[in-house]
Amino acid sequence: MPPELTQVRAGSVEAGLDALDTPVDTSRETIARRIVVRVLPPIGAIAVFVLIWQVLWAAAFWPEFKLPAPADVGAQIWQLVTSGDILGLFWTSVHRAVIGFAISLLIAVPLGLAIANITVVRRGVGPLVSGLQSLPSVAWVPAAILWFGLNDRAIYWVVLLGAVPSIANGLVSGLDQVPPILPRVGKALGAGRWGGIRYILLPAALPGFLGGLKQGWAFSWRSLMAAELIATSPDLGEGLGQYLHNAMSLSDISMVFAGILLIFVVGVGIELAVFRPLENSVLRARGLTQGRR
Repeated sequence: MPPELTQVRAGSVEAGLDALDTPVDTSRETIARRIVVRVLPPIGAIAVFVLIWQVLWAAAFWPEFKLPAPADVGAQIWQLVTSGDILGLFWTSVHRAVIGFAISLLIAVPLGLAIANITVVRRGVGPLVSGLQSLPSVAWVPAAILWFGLNDRAIYWVVLLGAVPSIANGLVSGLDQVPPILPRVGKALGAGRWGGIRYILLPAALPGFLGGLKQGWAFSWRSLMAAELIATSPDLGEGLGQYLHNAMSLSDISMVFAGILLIFVVGVGIELAVFRPLENSVLRARGLTQGRR
């Protein structure tokens, strides 16, 4: 093969490899295109869902007290909005969930580090943490009420038992996926035990740990709703779970559906506003993906 042709092919291969390593430029994406790509699909899905709901209600497959009209549920939510009560419902539940999740994080991170790095702790405590994760947190509500009474401590206890195992197991899973060479390189560069954990293990495990954080938030939110549904008292204030409990007591199906939708909106909103951008940012920084658009 002529040397010139060999050089041309070698240059083409190098150019192709460079192109693979070059990030895709999305800066020219117009605002209109972003709106179309990101906003219209969920709006379309919601519209289809409401249309199917309206058709089923109009067909009267179920009586009115089992399946309310979408307009009646919307009226319930609009009444909460116009009266300002929706802000109180959101504040009572969301701030409890955030506080419970933050406390769970402070407990779960050291626990996960101990399970991942100390063999005797992994063998002794690891199965217990996994068992707690599979135990429905609602099972702790009666015990929490008997231990602490009808107060915030009982609710936070249920949230902790729901979130801590998920966060700890997520951290263990992320640490188990760290290449063994990274801690050895850290030691060779002079990193001590805590320095290796802070600067090597935790950053390397972060992509996998994010999955545990998302699951931990989901468990804390579910645990909170279960606690608020069962542990009802005027001293606790009215959150979304209490609102749903009141709707059940009144046998108001449109109010029940409104409560379910509001709980769903908070869950989706936290995912889109907090965890999705955080996950995309971490993945981009590590070159694992260009991020979900």
